[in-house]
Amino acid sequence: MLRVGLSGGIGSGKSTVAGRLAEHGAVVIDADQLARRVVEPGTDGLREIAEAFGASVLTPAGRLDRAALAGQVFADDTARARLNAIVHPKVAALTAELIASAPEDSIVVHDVPLLVENGLAPAYHLVVITHADVEQRVARLVGSRDMPESDARARVAAQAGDDARRAVADVWLDNTGSPDQVLAEVDALWADRLVPYAANLRLRRHASGPPKVVDPDPTWPAQAARIAARLRTAVGDRPLEHIGSTAVPGLVAKDVLDFQLGVSSMAEADGLADALLNAGFPNVPGLTDAPRGAERDPELWDKRVHSSADPGRRVNLHVRVTGAPNWVWALRFRDWLRADAAAREEYARVKLGLMPEHENHDGSLAYAQAKEPWMEEAVSRIAAFYRAAGDQRS
Repeated sequence: MLRVGLSGGIGSGKSTVAGRLAEHGAVVIDADQLARRVVEPGTDGLREIAEAFGASVLTPAGRLDRAALAGQVFADDTARARLNAIVHPKVAALTAELIASAPEDSIVVHDVPLLVENGLAPAYHLVVITHADVEQRVARLVGSRDMPESDARARVAAQAGDDARRAVADVWLDNTGSPDQVLAEVDALWADRLVPYAANLRLRRHASGPPKVVDPDPTWPAQAARIAARLRTAVGDRPLEHIGSTAVPGLVAKDVLDFQLGVSSMAEADGLADALLNAGFPNVPGLTDAPRGAERDPELWDKRVHSSADPGRRVNLHVRVTGAPNWVWALRFRDWLRADAAAREEYARVKLGLMPEHENHDGSLAYAQAKEPWMEEAVSRIAAFYRAAGDQRS
């Protein structure tokens, strides 16, 4: 199933977005609602909170007095950690039960207020962040929740800032304007991205399309950092590098992020296939690297390729043996282009020159093959570059 993390600052309109996604058919799991469920009267959660914080956090009717509890924990990091240690594991267990009970082809939207603060973003296929400016959020809290302005500002200030949220956001929904505007964006998100993404996962199919070279995007490094965190969550602490043209500042490129993941063998690579599929990166069979340079044994250039199922963010993951010729080539080619402005400009002209012939072909294999003569000619130039830099491997 497709797992979507939904978050945003207090008063940013998460409930509006979650409600619209539920109308479309998403299974919405609200972490705040679950946090209330696990401390209802008669639960272990409420009993443990009363033991930890005293009877003063209970109402005369035996329910949790949230205001009294907030007064103890809001400005006390130790007390808040004690509360979280009681509540968070119970919410996590209930969340897992609800996800397990959802149909396998569901789009599950997990509404988590502290997704950023708790470092949860890499666990989802996609993270959606709702945003509104601070003054509007404060006004909403004062107007709709009858919260004193000083309390509203303190609550807003205590949460993650916009920069931290942008760093994890695959989708940024600005809810500063009218509700109709953000609802229209949610409708488009559902139809154009979430539904196709879920279908691709179900069918073990990667997103595809004709290659189109675009101007450099200054957000590529930040996007790559998000994808890398997701990949590391799926496969653990293995060598992982952002490679290809999007890893070279200032270079035109297809809007596709390329990575290479290091393994000790192709058997190990095959063993990672299910984990990568579950993270949103199905295998693309039958692809290998063209041998270049002195080492031409095809086995040394073998690899596995996984590509993202997300139609909104194309990714290619090349799984190669660490230190093999194709692993080294990918790094040296990237670093050569980073260092040599003339080579970078020449490569850009090659890419742009090939576009008219290939831009209407679905997929980029023919485009990649058309670049091979230039890539082969670059072998000796790269070797000379590294010799000049004192690298004896050249």
